[in-house]
Amino acid sequence: MGERERDLASRLPGHFRFGTSTAAYQIEGAVAEDGRGRSVWDTFCAEPGRIVDGSSGETACDHYHRWPEDIALLRTLGAAGYRFSIAWPRIQPTGTGAVNQAGLDFYDRLVDGLLEAGIEPMATLFHWDLPQALEDDGGWLNRATVDRFADYAAIVGERLADRVTDWVPVNEPNVVTLMGYAVGMHAPGKALMFDALPVGHHLLVAHGRAAIALRAAGATSVGCANNHAPIWPASDDPADVGAAKLFDMLWNAHYLEGMLLGRYSDDLMMLLEPHVRDGDFATMRQPLDFYGVNYYNPMRIAAADETAELPFEFREVLGYPMTDFGWPVVPDALREWLITFRARFRAAVPPIVITESGCSYAVGPDAHGVVDDHQRVDYHALHLAAVAEAIQRGVDVRGYYAWSLIDNFEWAQGYTQRFGLVHVDYATQQRTPKRSFNWYADLVAEHARRAAEA
Repeated sequence: MGERERDLASRLPGHFRFGTSTAAYQIEGAVAEDGRGRSVWDTFCAEPGRIVDGSSGETACDHYHRWPEDIALLRTLGAAGYRFSIAWPRIQPTGTGAVNQAGLDFYDRLVDGLLEAGIEPMATLFHWDLPQALEDDGGWLNRATVDRFADYAAIVGERLADRVTDWVPVNEPNVVTLMGYAVGMHAPGKALMFDALPVGHHLLVAHGRAAIALRAAGATSVGCANNHAPIWPASDDPADVGAAKLFDMLWNAHYLEGMLLGRYSDDLMMLLEPHVRDGDFATMRQPLDFYGVNYYNPMRIAAADETAELPFEFREVLGYPMTDFGWPVVPDALREWLITFRARFRAAVPPIVITESGCSYAVGPDAHGVVDDHQRVDYHALHLAAVAEAIQRGVDVRGYYAWSLIDNFEWAQGYTQRFGLVHVDYATQQRTPKRSFNWYADLVAEHARRAAEA
């Protein structure tokens, strides 16, 4: 371990929790086994042209059968936390009605296995795999899906709330709204543009309803996992500045203000008023035990041509290294966002956890079986340093969950992007820890040693 890593370990508080994250559809496979119902991603992947390489999560990393092997990797890594998601179609195949006990049993075994390995589970209830039967009835555009989600949360909470350390009801409601319903790049593939806004509202209310159900079942720590990013105008031109402010409202403020303050901006309320019912804002503003931030990169926004369907367009963020996904690596933007977030919301901000951060680099094993992904090492080191700087500036950040534990199905990009600390050979399912895995394990151990000595 170098001086940079020793310094980093010393700058993070002793209670700081290191972890990794995954999502059910991206790793589990076994999509037609043990009573699991069809999800919107099963349907989306079957539509020609939707997935870059024509693949699906049908097998993925076969985690459904290989979870003991993956827990062994987590034990070796030594990080205290593991964030995973529960597949709603495994629990209720059609999103309503009878419970599929085999699905609950799977997550029961997984949680017990994590606890036996000394790992604190963080469970996400909805990481995008909506039961297809609910989508057939309108999906997140249908207010009734909120009620179905609350029922599902109560079922899972009754079975697992006594052992799961932390809960996240909904992962990245802004991504579901924009990518799934506004522009159609993700499941369910609808291109409704601004008519997709009710989706975001329903997801926020669903988050609140699920938080209430989980706490009623005994959950003691309920938070969120929202994707946030600094939004930079492409130029000083007032049109670009205005477009950036509009997109910032839709991407960041909509969900921040909804969850933390129980309100929307006047401009947004004009668009959503027909969909807001009495009591919605109180439901959305459930007390959060932690605020989860999924961070990857800043976005640069310009005003679009008057003939475009949306009033803003994305521009390349220049002057920074890029991941294989084409995302700019800007660690200081994370520090900037955390400090701005705290300054803006002050007492409304609960303790923060970085619930996802990661990068795609397609480095495979060399002739000796070594996966030298030094760029991923640098990515996590620099982003953890940005977190440490934010903490020193008074931001209460309690943890960092690296995305992802293992390479997996990367949604519309299929298997063309690799985010994992562990390399997966999809033909053989062989797991090979990368250099970044060993680096992260060493950092975790050094941090634990210093905390024990303090």
